[in-house]
Amino acid sequence: MSEPILEIENLSKVYPGVRALWDVSMKFYPGEVHAIVGENGAGKSTLIKSITGAIKPTKGNIIYNKEIIVNNNPIKSLSLGITAIYQEFNLIPNLSVAENIYFGRYPHKNGFVNYKKMYNDASKVLENLGVYINPKTLVKDLTVGYQQIVEIAKSISMKTKVLIMDEPSAPLTNTELVYLFNIVKKLKKEGVSIIYISHRMEEIFELCDKVTVFRDGQFVKTMNIEETNRDELITLMVNRKLEDNFPKRSVKPQEVVLEVKNLTTDKIKDISFKLHKGEILGFAGLVGAGRTEIANAIFGADTIKCGSITVEGREVDNKNPCTAIKNGIALIPEDRKKFGALMNLSIKENISYSTLKKIVGKFFLINSKYENKKTSEYKDILSIKTPSMKQKIVNLSGGNQQKVILARCLFTDCKILIFDEPTRGIDVGAKQEIYCLMDELTKQGKSIIMISSEMNELLGMSDRIMVIHEGKIAGEVSKEEANQEKILSLASGI
Repeated sequence: MSEPILEIENLSKVYPGVRALWDVSMKFYPGEVHAIVGENGAGKSTLIKSITGAIKPTKGNIIYNKEIIVNNNPIKSLSLGITAIYQEFNLIPNLSVAENIYFGRYPHKNGFVNYKKMYNDASKVLENLGVYINPKTLVKDLTVGYQQIVEIAKSISMKTKVLIMDEPSAPLTNTELVYLFNIVKKLKKEGVSIIYISHRMEEIFELCDKVTVFRDGQFVKTMNIEETNRDELITLMVNRKLEDNFPKRSVKPQEVVLEVKNLTTDKIKDISFKLHKGEILGFAGLVGAGRTEIANAIFGADTIKCGSITVEGREVDNKNPCTAIKNGIALIPEDRKKFGALMNLSIKENISYSTLKKIVGKFFLINSKYENKKTSEYKDILSIKTPSMKQKIVNLSGGNQQKVILARCLFTDCKILIFDEPTRGIDVGAKQEIYCLMDELTKQGKSIIMISSEMNELLGMSDRIMVIHEGKIAGEVSKEEANQEKILSLASGI
């Protein structure tokens, strides 16, 4: 075995009252993809920031090529060949691909930027990754997947030796995932040491050579990938056996609370179905099939060409989301950061902003006492983990962000909840909490439409499953009949 290129030695990071990282020791080797897994708050992000010099550890050493890195900082780590690609990309939208790749390192000739050389160099880096992107294209005009490739190209242009990837697959389509996997495998062959952080078990087992589990800021175990399995990793992550990830549901048919007839928009056609009280109705389908578009139409976010929506026997006209909320419908969107939450506002403000009429008192002033009381109640009911309701939602884990958005929906007194990818970007333990909350809501008489791309989630939580293909309903599958083969067959139009 070759010598490690990067070593972590007894690393700790302590904040007042919190041990974010405690006595962690690890080794990373050239040409190896090393996964790090753990629940949100397990210490993964703190480790990344320590390695890249974004934060200073309380104690311990980071050793690169057998030498301790002294006074580490982001510039120093970059100069050594340690780069990181975070979930939030560090790109400038209005600059070109080439300008982003070489930002701060533009080639010059006769005192001017040598754009010809920069475009040529950028093309070579991208071609080396096996993709073609016009280096003159503005980054804002690229898909999320191609933006990520630009981030990787930027790292490669810096002669990276250690590449840290934080949830790289979370925003990608299936096609973009193929590109990502091929690039990771190519970099591995070229001797790059890749630290791969992900919640997605299937890609960890496909791509990675080793996996290390973190829990509560501490190192738990490192294993060769062929020596472990999904169940063992989950058990190590949450420190308990997850023999049954999903609550046992027994739903008896009740009255219809939502009926959709012949719903048609620019992207969906003749959608008809019924949702019963206390039911979880799953929506399955491939990416782009029209599931989110159905949700948007019901919620008043997309214009309806024809068709009808009936809530508790009364036909409603959801011209916009405000009307839908008044009619008892709430949507928890797929992209919670873009559409679901106001990331720079507090938890309290995020919970209450959809129900201002409830908290505004005399003279149009907010009744802070009532607002504090109700938002704190939802914090306790949903077990939102935070030191203060004044904390900005951007600083919460994915699972807690999802709970805040759910709290806001519940504050509107909704009867029907539409969950679009309810557990995307959420760790295993938090997923189970969301499942239990959904189950509890149905026991209280709420009804749920759940759009999901995770087969286990659909099969484990749905009482019925509607399968969507090319904007139409391809079929309905009962819980008893549902299996992966049947759903995929319908979703593929077979």
